[in-house]
Amino acid sequence: MRLLQTPHTRRQALFAGLAVVGALAGAATWKFHSSDAGHGTAGQALPEDVCVVAPPTPFDPAAGQRLEAPRAIPVDARCPVCGMYPARSPEWAAQAIFANGDAHFFDSPLSLFQYLANVGQYSAGRTAQELVARYVTDTETGEWIAAQTAMYVEGSSARGPMRAGNLPAFASAGAAQRYTGRRGGRVIAFDGVDATLLERLAPGRSAAHRTHPSTQNSIF
Repeated sequence: MRLLQTPHTRRQALFAGLAVVGALAGAATWKFHSSDAGHGTAGQALPEDVCVVAPPTPFDPAAGQRLEAPRAIPVDARCPVCGMYPARSPEWAAQAIFANGDAHFFDSPLSLFQYLANVGQYSAGRTAQELVARYVTDTETGEWIAAQTAMYVEGSSARGPMRAGNLPAFASAGAAQRYTGRRGGRVIAFDGVDATLLERLAPGRSAAHRTHPSTQNSIF
């Protein structure tokens, strides 16, 4: 016996079908963003169509610390460059603080350098000149150290939170050199991180960060 479908039941069936299609599409999108985005390996371009919304963390005067002092990473803070949660990989984390007290937290030194190369791209209306402090995590001690005075190891066997090459940071050249003895790579200073290096470490993500040739490839 065939059931007679009224206009009402046909509409219900149509809406139910559309709901199923929407749910499947949403699941596919979630799977891409949560499983595929940002997990490239060294030498592979990372997806360009991942939209990250990562608002800065405002300064809390009640915390009893100087505005420009390094802060603990909020568990819900997201890296404005890749969207990861820096609190989940504190041994790699970095942070940058603006003059008004707003802070951004990064999953790694590599993401911090990408951010510094083009602050306006990740924080609309802001510039690098507004930053009053930049910190990276000392690979040897786990303490916060100033990004400008830190030494970095490029080309080691270490893989950062995004499963690719990164820039382990150290408080001294000696500590960085000892690290290369165990993990390989070469020691470079803050100013040695240029656009060419960023493109090699994160293909496809740093092309827009290159500056005019007259700057000799410096990104700061």
